[in-house]
Amino acid sequence: MTTRLRGVLAPVLTPFDHRLEPDVARFIAHCRWLVDNKAGLAIFGTNSEAASVSVSERLALTDALVEAGIPPARMMPGTGACALPDAVALSRHASKTGAAGLLILPPFFLKGVSDDGVFAYYAEIIERVGAGCAPIYLYHIPQFTCVPITLSLIERLLKRFPTVIAGAKDSSGDWGNTKAMIDNFAAGGFDVFPASESFLSAAMPIGAAGCISATVNMNPAGIHRLFEGWNSHEGPELQARADAVRNVFQGGYMIPAMKHAVARFSGDAQWRRVRPPLVELDEATGRKVEAELEAIAFDMPGYPRAVSSHRQRSP
Repeated sequence: MTTRLRGVLAPVLTPFDHRLEPDVARFIAHCRWLVDNKAGLAIFGTNSEAASVSVSERLALTDALVEAGIPPARMMPGTGACALPDAVALSRHASKTGAAGLLILPPFFLKGVSDDGVFAYYAEIIERVGAGCAPIYLYHIPQFTCVPITLSLIERLLKRFPTVIAGAKDSSGDWGNTKAMIDNFAAGGFDVFPASESFLSAAMPIGAAGCISATVNMNPAGIHRLFEGWNSHEGPELQARADAVRNVFQGGYMIPAMKHAVARFSGDAQWRRVRPPLVELDEATGRKVEAELEAIAFDMPGYPRAVSSHRQRSP
């Protein structure tokens, strides 16, 4: 039986080479550093630029991690897609690798769809993947999808698939919604992960399972310490330190800013690359981010120095 994921997870940044193809070596090195610093791996999340990464690329990157010895028990791959067959293929593959969970967006192109339609989407994935389906975590990010994961939908899915529906990531930024998910369902074993470490001190006392946050990519050890010590005498200081790091990156340029910082602390300029339609930070914004990080004495201890780039193998 799969052990439920708890703690802090990173929607893992996806590095790209000079051809704008996924850079396998850098991806593995980054994941290994995160795991070594007590973080789980929500590969192919929003901050992974997952919507810009193809199905075949996701399959190949997942296989590369497993072959490199990164434990699938620490992984929660994003397997949602607008096309149901793509979501099924990604979910089936991740389940077969032994992933501890699947983070599944609702289909996000059509707007104004009903709970009936979203329910049917998740039900089809579960039924088509079959008995080996990994635990599913519903991904609520309505500001991007315009397709909310409502409380009534959660209740309905739990009633139909109680052994598969395991929890949710709430990226709405609405603490009231996160609290309602926890209050209504956590006692029954439904694991709720807010999408920001800034909510940890409020969410953990009422039953949250941790957080799945972009800035775990930058500060895995610090956010893990907060997860473990939120209720200790150091809790307020740990929360303040984590918030200070997040505040540097939070904004309209979060992905390019995080990649810029990885490039800076690894000495590896290749890390700055993003896939269109995103663009790299301009020089002035890059200097601003570096100055703000220096002001809070930020570091990425033990981060691997520049690694050789390898073109991704065909799946």
